[in-house]
Amino acid sequence: MYIAMVSSECAPVAKVGGLGDVVYGLSRELEIRGNTVEIILPKYDCMRYDHIYGLQITYENLWVTWFNYQIRCTVWFGFVHGRKCYFIEPHSDDHFFERGSYYGFPDEHIRFAFFSKAALEFMLQSGKRPDIIHTHDWQTALVPILLYEIYKFTGMENCRACHTVHNFKHQGIAGENVLWFTGLGRPDYYYDQNRMGDDFNPSAINFTKGALLYANFTTTVSPGHAWEVRHTDWGYGLGHALHSHQNRFGGVLNGLDYEMWNPQTDPHIAQHYSVDLIDRKYENKKALREKLWLSHDYKPLIAYVGRLDTQKGVPLIRHALYYALAHGAQFVLLGSSPESGTNAEFWQIKHELDQSPDCHLEIGYNEELAHMIYAGSDMLVVPSMFEPCGLTQMIALRYGTVPIVRSVGGLADTVFDIDFSDKPNNERNGYVFYQCDHYAIDSAMQRAIGLWYDYPDRFRELMLNGMKFDYSWNIPGQNYLNIYNHIKHS
Repeated sequence: MYIAMVSSECAPVAKVGGLGDVVYGLSRELEIRGNTVEIILPKYDCMRYDHIYGLQITYENLWVTWFNYQIRCTVWFGFVHGRKCYFIEPHSDDHFFERGSYYGFPDEHIRFAFFSKAALEFMLQSGKRPDIIHTHDWQTALVPILLYEIYKFTGMENCRACHTVHNFKHQGIAGENVLWFTGLGRPDYYYDQNRMGDDFNPSAINFTKGALLYANFTTTVSPGHAWEVRHTDWGYGLGHALHSHQNRFGGVLNGLDYEMWNPQTDPHIAQHYSVDLIDRKYENKKALREKLWLSHDYKPLIAYVGRLDTQKGVPLIRHALYYALAHGAQFVLLGSSPESGTNAEFWQIKHELDQSPDCHLEIGYNEELAHMIYAGSDMLVVPSMFEPCGLTQMIALRYGTVPIVRSVGGLADTVFDIDFSDKPNNERNGYVFYQCDHYAIDSAMQRAIGLWYDYPDRFRELMLNGMKFDYSWNIPGQNYLNIYNHIKHS
């Protein structure tokens, strides 16, 4: 099968968050299974060009009609760690992708509307006819609409569209100027509630809503989150549209890059280990303590790795830190916040606990240290308010670090409580709590710390259970192929 991925990100060349990891990991898995995959990206000036091999011009004069004039683009080709990638470079006074940053501009909807049209125009003019065009998040949500309203009639009638929503909070809200720029026109037609009309703002179109209606199938990044966005506020106003099109909507759990995250080969950790050599994990705990100047007392080490923002449950992260220190555990935190006030708060905590032999806060992000923390910790807390998929808990399981999570989204799909899960004992792999208050996380942490001290053999079984799970791209890759085959023949 021939699949074109159209995305604003692909790790590691253009990565801001998990979206980039998914595009790279899924593309790699699909290729391993014998499919042809090509990734189409904007050519940002701030990309990691050192991760592109053989970058060269492949299409010199791509003319894209934009309102009542045309913008010339150059299309580049290169390999990103083996993946075939095309980079579209528009030559425009708007400098759509020459701004020193991937996101964060007031004309964001215009930038990515242009990229969406340019990606389809490139396929049309170069003779590419993918079986499946797989788009990601609001930035490329216009592609299915453009495909079925314009490009279907120009020779691309056999292409099918699959769209993945990674984050429902950001949907792509715009005015009718986007319709005129892209050539869709007809505001009265597209403002209809059954097309792109936003359900809450009658003067706006909604890119993501349009993709839900036009794509042959839409996914989100875990089965649990697929239920949440249909039945709770986490759909951010799209619940009705999702319910109306539920026969073309489902959740596919993201995979984890098992090459990057592998305790048997990880170049960043002090000692490699596996299920059969689990004792070697404790050398990593020792190395982590030495690096962070923590004491080597007989205590469990609990960690948090990730952003410090509202979604991740900042009050519960803070509470978990103090709870751990008050109940015979050490705590390590690696993360930063997009909110200056939250950063300042955690800097204050860092100064307050600076002399503690049981605590270290690293405000920022360090890839090498992240690997060391996953390998060296006994437990990892993930108290998210919502979590479409989550990778940290999967990494923790891969490294034999027991996750303590709130039961939402992908966390509920991947972590099963040692005491209360309906799974068999050998498939229970962590601790789960439900409410978003201190009492709930206290209960889970109390059980986890208690087991570590009182029943170390049982705790080790829990570690091994987690390491035996397969959260690679193997199963999600097959799930996506099933979707592709379904929409290709329907």
